[in-house]
Amino acid sequence: MKRKLTKGIIRIALLIGTIVSLFFVPWILVKAWILPLPDTVQQQLEEAIDHGFDGMIVYVDEAGKPPAYYAAGWHDRENKIPANPKALFKIASISKLYIAVAVTKLVSEERLSLDKTLADYFPELVGRIENAEEITLRMMVQHRSGIPNYTDTYLYWANPKESNQENLELVLDLPAGFEPGEDYEYSNTNFLLLSEIMDKVLGYAHFQFIQEEILNRLNLQHTFAFLREVNIDDVMSGYHVGYPLDLKTDKQGMLASAEDVGIFLRALNDGSLLDEGEQEIYSSIYVYDHTGLIPGYQSIAKYHKNIDTVVIQFTNPTYFEGYNWNLSEIVYNRIVKILRRQKSD
Repeated sequence: MKRKLTKGIIRIALLIGTIVSLFFVPWILVKAWILPLPDTVQQQLEEAIDHGFDGMIVYVDEAGKPPAYYAAGWHDRENKIPANPKALFKIASISKLYIAVAVTKLVSEERLSLDKTLADYFPELVGRIENAEEITLRMMVQHRSGIPNYTDTYLYWANPKESNQENLELVLDLPAGFEPGEDYEYSNTNFLLLSEIMDKVLGYAHFQFIQEEILNRLNLQHTFAFLREVNIDDVMSGYHVGYPLDLKTDKQGMLASAEDVGIFLRALNDGSLLDEGEQEIYSSIYVYDHTGLIPGYQSIAKYHKNIDTVVIQFTNPTYFEGYNWNLSEIVYNRIVKILRRQKSD
């Protein structure tokens, strides 16, 4: 009797806790989560626009089927241009996958060593970056270096820097977050330094290596290193809640179409992008999917093995202090559920 009473009290407490917690969750997230699942991916995109997104692009590569392209909302809100599934988008940290592949290939060619230290490649950073003599390339790729993240510096996104040197200077002489290899903390500075190391070893810009060894190999013609290389009208507008202007002219990182990202991700996951010996190296240092987030642009790129499907999602606007990221994840997961259901029908 006591056991039954105890279980009943626990259930009531859990129910009360759940109800109370809902008061601290934006109701738009609850609504997006509990709504009946639409029949099609396109219907889910239209529903997401109703939730408050300005524009959305989704690319689906399901094995055995032609790729599918979806878009909803605006490509350019101000000029009322409808969303274009082939538009260019700022992919932010998804670019780390390309850098990790480039590092892998250079390690395979013995032009880089994962066990060499930051000090081996840039001795001038000894004393400017704490533990430079102990931080290895492997630690930087795995975000286990302890080097502070430059985008976490005070009010970074109010006035973002455009050059690697300017960004690096923001964290020079700052204390390490932890001893090398002792913890994990995501830091964009790690990949900035990896890019600089590749530039030094190659003797030319590392994106040329990415172009030759990755993009050309996969015939990706809609992936670019810089905004100056593209027609600005081809870039989807990016908005941030509380900021009135279109952010697409800000010079922040790589741009690509959803299709190009999807083709790259498929090749990374099925092994066709990596040569003999490279798969083992890559698997030991980095992940096989990624997300991206900068003001105006948020993205998700994943391969779902259980349905052999790549799903790429681009959304805007962003809201760092709000719920837009959580909402984009809910929408993404619902799209995957739709695809899984269609596959089982």
